[in-house]
Amino acid sequence: MGGEARRDEHRVSDVRITHVGGPTVLLEVEGWRLLTDPTFDPPGRAYRFGWGTGSTKLVGPAIAAEDIGPIDAVLLSHDHHDDNLDAGGRALLPSAGVVVTTRAGARRLGGAVRGLEPWETTRLEAAGRPAVEITATPCRHGPPLSRPLAGDVIGFALRWGGQEHGLVWISGDTVLHGGVREVAERLRVGTALVHLGGVRFPVTGPLRYTMTARDAVELCDRLEPRTFIPIHYEGWAHFHDGRSALERELESASSDLRGRVRWLPLGAEVAVAA
Repeated sequence: MGGEARRDEHRVSDVRITHVGGPTVLLEVEGWRLLTDPTFDPPGRAYRFGWGTGSTKLVGPAIAAEDIGPIDAVLLSHDHHDDNLDAGGRALLPSAGVVVTTRAGARRLGGAVRGLEPWETTRLEAAGRPAVEITATPCRHGPPLSRPLAGDVIGFALRWGGQEHGLVWISGDTVLHGGVREVAERLRVGTALVHLGGVRFPVTGPLRYTMTARDAVELCDRLEPRTFIPIHYEGWAHFHDGRSALERELESASSDLRGRVRWLPLGAEVAVAA
């Protein structure tokens, strides 16, 4: 009863966000249930990402796949790395109403998967619910010229009627580059869920494949979102910038910027004003 009472206190325009772990987040808004980058394997397994890169999963999901409930759409930044789509997440895809991912990923996954290039848009529509517009945003999953190694990746900007503070944006796996800065220029972002971790691999030395803590501070300053939510910073051996790294960077940031950052407890539903 207590949980139901808390749900009743949420405003209709709120988006309810549950961080399952790593890049996996459940978004609930206006009757829609959207899941990002599903990863549900247990910890302990080693994975190979290709070209001499790989990692070990250190922490399992806060919510099991069988307990996640019905999913209207999976927003899959890319399908070819197990830390964004593992075996447990892949098994969930057929039960989702829609899967939205890159064009290349849609070809690999087949079926009715919707593939998008950066700045292309698709819509979720259903009787009795407001439409959700999904726009793919640019990602570069590594240093310049790394696309043959890292492959295609996209982020997602979500728009629906009644948003007061701006779009909900999921960055996807990306470094801070011109395409991400373009998001700050083109879109009014109210809630940003940003993939961090400062990913790197021994085979490529100091090169990074996702944003660092320092990048996060710069991006938050550029975006000026109402709420900045770090994800994709824990649970894997190749994540090198965790929560403590961002907290250190934030010590020298303005109080205004620090006040925008919100850490989500794993497995707990949190209401965020949209």
